[in-house]
Amino acid sequence: MKKIAKLLVANRGEIALRVLRSAREMGIATVAIYSEADRLSPHVRYADEAVCVGPPASAQSYLRGDKIIEICKDLGVDAIHPGYGFLSENAGFARAVREAGLIFVGPSPEAMDLMGDKLSAKQTVKAYNIPLVPGTDEAISDVEVAKQIAQEVGFPILIKASAGGGGKGMRLVHRADEFEEQMQLAINEAVSAFGDGAVFIEKFVTGPRHIEIQVLGDEHGNIVHLFERECSIQRRHQKVIEEAPSSVLTPELRAEMGRCAVEVARACQYAGAGTVEFLLDDQHRFYFLEMNTRLQVEHPVTEMITGLDLVKEQIRVAEGQPLPFRQEDLAINGHALELRVYAEDPQNNFLPDIGRLATYVRPQGPSVRVDDGFEQGMDIPIYYDPMIAKLVAYGATRQEAIERMLRAIAEYQITGIETTLPFGTFVLKHPAFVSGNFDTNFIRDHFSPAVLAPGTPDEGTAQVAAALVAMLLNEKKPAAPVAAGEAAEATASGWRRNRLGVR
Repeated sequence: MKKIAKLLVANRGEIALRVLRSAREMGIATVAIYSEADRLSPHVRYADEAVCVGPPASAQSYLRGDKIIEICKDLGVDAIHPGYGFLSENAGFARAVREAGLIFVGPSPEAMDLMGDKLSAKQTVKAYNIPLVPGTDEAISDVEVAKQIAQEVGFPILIKASAGGGGKGMRLVHRADEFEEQMQLAINEAVSAFGDGAVFIEKFVTGPRHIEIQVLGDEHGNIVHLFERECSIQRRHQKVIEEAPSSVLTPELRAEMGRCAVEVARACQYAGAGTVEFLLDDQHRFYFLEMNTRLQVEHPVTEMITGLDLVKEQIRVAEGQPLPFRQEDLAINGHALELRVYAEDPQNNFLPDIGRLATYVRPQGPSVRVDDGFEQGMDIPIYYDPMIAKLVAYGATRQEAIERMLRAIAEYQITGIETTLPFGTFVLKHPAFVSGNFDTNFIRDHFSPAVLAPGTPDEGTAQVAAALVAMLLNEKKPAAPVAAGEAAEATASGWRRNRLGVR
């Protein structure tokens, strides 16, 4: 067991700052790295020491594992926390860190190798009686053989890159006559994105919900799950809104999914924080999807309902400490929601909207948390993921969490760029979300850019407008008639001016 005295965070932005804060609370000295584009970022000032690792492009900076290890040796660093993205799931980097005599705050390279490839992950967990989506459990390249398998599984099917993630190298095929073209496209995209063209076939689960289970293991064989997160509000197969717990899981289903997640972690002798992802179909049957061998973007909602600091737990596990709790010690308390605040335009297919944060004022108040890495006046770099912040709201109940999140969104003032804040308001007010009756097709089924267009009233605004009209019509003294549409537009416009900080 080795105590970490000095930690380097091999990442940027909000996750770097979030890890640095936990390390400081633990009395650990910190080192930040930054690219030339991030020289003014808050995480650079927050760390005890900071070193420029290279030019803006990530391949020349944040992905330079050799340079990062060299910096650690120069500064007497004991351990590296990779955050998420960049090198966080790179088994080669984790191996190099350990060979350099440093501690990698994460799972073993062997666990990464097993779970980093979807096919090897499926083969690893088969012996543990984990439900799998029908399909192939090995890579396939022969188009005719693949087409025959697809017909046996039954259309629609998904062609997926074995080394993939984030929707890259994935194609949905509805008919046999389009199979060959879609398979070639999937292979080409997989090669381009991951340098690996291996693909496999899975039955397409209709009406699926994306449910993931947070797991935590130590080096002594102890593994627990920290319950689930609902991650079904997605665009381009990437999450936008997450919550914990899920509104659809029964206690029995939660316990069974948790058991399976622990078994998946046990299958690769997992140590550290990880996430086991499942698809839940419309009959509440669940299937193993993949394991993410790192901290997740949405980890704050789990922290809110369990009272744990997952980064601190990662560090303690990396030091060789045993978990200080057992499964029976853990319980769900309350409800938490997270909105990923992206510099994206929801009215333009969620395309990135890079620019300067002319206004940037965070929401405050009870049970509102903002994990970010930006300040007013900063530019959103074009080189990296366009996420500005993670906005988290907690409540004793799901309804209170929704109400608190709506209040926080209304208080969040961002101008100069388009963001996903208005989309968050739309989702949280939508009857399908409020009722819990939604799946990963929410955007396809319920959202169109027109609902966010200026002057388009939402349901609540229309009700206010109707009440205003009724009040005016009931006035005893004569009054000029007001059309409901005009009143709604005026009310909506006033709301938007206030929301955007326009006075």
